[in-house]
Amino acid sequence: MEVSGRIWQVLERRNMELGPEGEPTRALTHWRYTSDDEGIVWLLLDRAGESANSISEEVLDELHTVLDDLRNLSVRGLVIRSAKKSGFAAGADLRDFRGIADAGEVEKRMRRAHEIVDRLANLAMPTVAVIHGYCLGAGFELALACRHRIAVRGASFGFPEVLLGLHPGLGGTFRLTSLIDPVEAMTMMLTGRSAHTAKAKALGIVDDVVEERHVANAVRAAIDRKLRRGGGGLKAGVLALGPARRMAASRMRTEAEKSAPKKHYPAPYRLIDLWEEHGGDARAMQKAEIRSFSQLLVSQTAQNLIRVFFLREQLKGLGKGRSGISRVHVIGAGTMGGDIAAWCAARGLSVTLTDLDPKALALAVGRASAFYAKRLHSSLDKRDALDRLMPDFEGVGVEKADLVIEAVAEKAEVKRRVYEAVVPRMKPDAILATNTSSIPLEVLREGLPFPGRFLGLHFFNPVTRMELVEIVSHEGVADDTLMRARAFCGDISRLPLPVRSAPGFLVNRALTPYLVEAFTLFDEGIPKEEIDRAARDFGMPMGPIELADRIGLDICLEVARMLKERLSDPMPDIPPWLVQKVESGATGRKAGRGLYAYDEKGRPRKEEVKVSEGAEAPRADPEMTDRLILPMLNILVRLLRENIVEDPEQADAAMIFGTGFAPFRGGPLHYARSRGIDNIVSRLRELEKRHGARFAPDEGWEGLKSSDHVPVATLP
Repeated sequence: MEVSGRIWQVLERRNMELGPEGEPTRALTHWRYTSDDEGIVWLLLDRAGESANSISEEVLDELHTVLDDLRNLSVRGLVIRSAKKSGFAAGADLRDFRGIADAGEVEKRMRRAHEIVDRLANLAMPTVAVIHGYCLGAGFELALACRHRIAVRGASFGFPEVLLGLHPGLGGTFRLTSLIDPVEAMTMMLTGRSAHTAKAKALGIVDDVVEERHVANAVRAAIDRKLRRGGGGLKAGVLALGPARRMAASRMRTEAEKSAPKKHYPAPYRLIDLWEEHGGDARAMQKAEIRSFSQLLVSQTAQNLIRVFFLREQLKGLGKGRSGISRVHVIGAGTMGGDIAAWCAARGLSVTLTDLDPKALALAVGRASAFYAKRLHSSLDKRDALDRLMPDFEGVGVEKADLVIEAVAEKAEVKRRVYEAVVPRMKPDAILATNTSSIPLEVLREGLPFPGRFLGLHFFNPVTRMELVEIVSHEGVADDTLMRARAFCGDISRLPLPVRSAPGFLVNRALTPYLVEAFTLFDEGIPKEEIDRAARDFGMPMGPIELADRIGLDICLEVARMLKERLSDPMPDIPPWLVQKVESGATGRKAGRGLYAYDEKGRPRKEEVKVSEGAEAPRADPEMTDRLILPMLNILVRLLRENIVEDPEQADAAMIFGTGFAPFRGGPLHYARSRGIDNIVSRLRELEKRHGARFAPDEGWEGLKSSDHVPVATLP
């Protein structure tokens, strides 16, 4: 075609221009064109030097250049898709916003970004986004600016900004609520949950779902206007009316408060306000979105949550490399062992699971089946995961396994007996790992013929939700073993945290004083509901009493005893009632009774604090909060001083991803810096005078105060 030939003469010059010395040079760094003899422009996003696409200011500036090129050409249609195998785009490039503290500057830059995306949305020609893999945040907003969206089966769509203390900022608030049922759109944005292919089609986010081999035909149908577009339906019309929107917004605020209190997480409420006030008026909502996003971005909450994002990326980076692990053998089919096996199988590994009790194996497979039914997105995925999870009554899987994970009772003598039985049958290059939560590896490695291939892989409960895995080293472990263990965590989408062997390692060592202090407060007569409320008011996802029940009072008792025996740390005496509860079988949620009683759905029965009409809910006593939180910080400083963990950022990451420590505070040590180390030390000394030596400030505080180590990826 003559027209298409002229198009490609222009666009090929963009793909490859000549530099000042006549050498070939890319005119576009992050985009490139591919040819089409039908007058359709295919524009591929391929971030230079990155493994995944993200939407940066430079990416948008180049898109602006592309749109200038297309303006003067006779083009039948524009197709945008990713050249990366991983997916369409993972969201905005947060690195663009480092160092910005002025909301006005952010607003100026966001207006420029909106102008570019609006140009794409207003093109006269048909525009099609072809999406495979993930399409998130600003990447999703770019796709929404196209007239059509075609998903390759397996794609997923979402707005995770709320997890960063933000809401969508590049048009998502008004484009998604205009495209689909506004309540469904708001739910996606308020929860951060993704919609996978089938749901995205049902909601109307995408116009078609195809296999890769049918993409070209689907694109032609879209360009030729033969592809029907979805819409918001009747509910969208009703919710364009102010009264209906106000009612829906009120319900949304009530739901949001259950999991994201406004005082800690303002973004969901700002989003609800946006939609309630401006829903149905795209231009007004766009202006309000830019202003609100800019103000949120420079807030302390968003800065800290963005910091947490980069902490996660830092740990993910430790999991890169080749593990050489394709077969895993798990010994112990209890809650931890069974769930470790189920998760590994879900992530594509062949897993054998063994236990002395056949009933335990049956229960573990049943739990795995229920998990797959809930979390995997196709019947084939569920079937394949169950096929990879093999009950192993004879324990023969150990002979072919690349990794053997022991997850039996938390007693050194029991674990050693397991090692004696399995070590002679392991492959010469196989790794032996223990899931111990507290026993030093120096104790467990005694008598092993290959200590270099033995280490700790400490998962956290519930395995299917907790991202952190402590990679526990000891003096005799080989570097290659540690590297393979970290890469294994990357293989199964978990965050590896290197720690040195010591009683309780890092997370349990720091968490135990928090739990024990809660027991001490309970002993002093403070109602458990008040203790838990003090922690939640600080921002913890649940209180320490409920957490102890969730962990299991028997495990809490075992860890507390072990730490008391092996460490010189001052610690309150273990309350007699804790021993009595464990001995009577009241071990917590798993038993249906512990410090709380539990209903048939495993929910704790709590006595609600009664508040008279017009009165404010009681606020937590600051001293109670400090008694709970500061011992945790004090132990982390000691663990840094003892080199159990490498740096403050890894310590912060461990407590956020291993315990759920208030994410909006950026981590416990980041919180200490923000509050002021002098203030923390002074407060510890006050508590020491009042309550005893367990609050004595560690000598490592001074080193942390004088450290010139800059917290990773913080926004000033």
